[in-house]
Amino acid sequence: MIEFWFVIIAFLWTGYFVLEGFDFGVGMLTPLVSRNAAEQRAGLQTIGPVWDGNEVWLITAVGAMFAAFPAWYAGMFSSFYLPVTLILVGLIVRGVGLEWRGKVDNPFWCDLGIVVGSALPAFLWGAVFAGLLFDGPVAALLGGAFTLAVCVLHGAVFLALRTTGPVRRRARTAAVIAGGVTIPVAVAALSGLGTIPALAAMAALAAGTALIWRRREGWAFAATAGAIVLATLAVFMELRMRPLPGLTLAEAASGPYTLTMLSWIGLITLPFVLGYQGWTYWVFRKRVMTGRPVQVAGQVAGAPPR
Repeated sequence: MIEFWFVIIAFLWTGYFVLEGFDFGVGMLTPLVSRNAAEQRAGLQTIGPVWDGNEVWLITAVGAMFAAFPAWYAGMFSSFYLPVTLILVGLIVRGVGLEWRGKVDNPFWCDLGIVVGSALPAFLWGAVFAGLLFDGPVAALLGGAFTLAVCVLHGAVFLALRTTGPVRRRARTAAVIAGGVTIPVAVAALSGLGTIPALAAMAALAAGTALIWRRREGWAFAATAGAIVLATLAVFMELRMRPLPGLTLAEAASGPYTLTMLSWIGLITLPFVLGYQGWTYWVFRKRVMTGRPVQVAGQVAGAPPR
């Protein structure tokens, strides 16, 4: 049961990084690939129906850690109290920006909040997980730079996949540039792990950059998503041996009864969550046209206030 729940937690974190990865990237890039309000609105509409649902993966992953591995949960979030607090601040600021952008006359501060609130978690999550694996501020900075760069690349590819016209072209250009930055950063950040998934993640990032250059957005998105999956797998393979300094996985785990009850709850609820989110992505699968309104939490994103 201990190994089973470790795999579940790794799966939840992987889903969070894949889905929120392009959310963060879109939030950071939309002002750069937009030339007017309509184009910026179209960029944000690509994540409008799904961004808050993607954050559920984080809540579920943290909740599962708390229940299945309380010692790991306590040690991780107390050791990295400041960066985790800044992550929460960033997520709150980003959420406020996305929710209020269509309700104010001047959305500048909302747009700034979206950019900052996307960049902070994108960088700090990498710093936190690098801090779990390696000692020293250099490793944390390199881990943060890696996740930030990957999110920008992943988001640019997603924008190119989900938009049309000038936004799509600029997003494709941004993805090629981001790929040129991400690949060397990935080599520096992942070479310390030295595992097959880490090497495969580097290859997937290179493939994603080549595919977006050839205008194969769908395959490029699959490649960048695969790179995130492989990189997360490499990290959790290391954490399986030592989730915290001086702490083994068995020592961090809850008792057998707790893990058994969690397993029944997870087997009942997880398929419904996956089914609902899959249906959401299917409904909003079409490309966003510039100027086309999409509902975001009861309000059209970027529309004039009522």
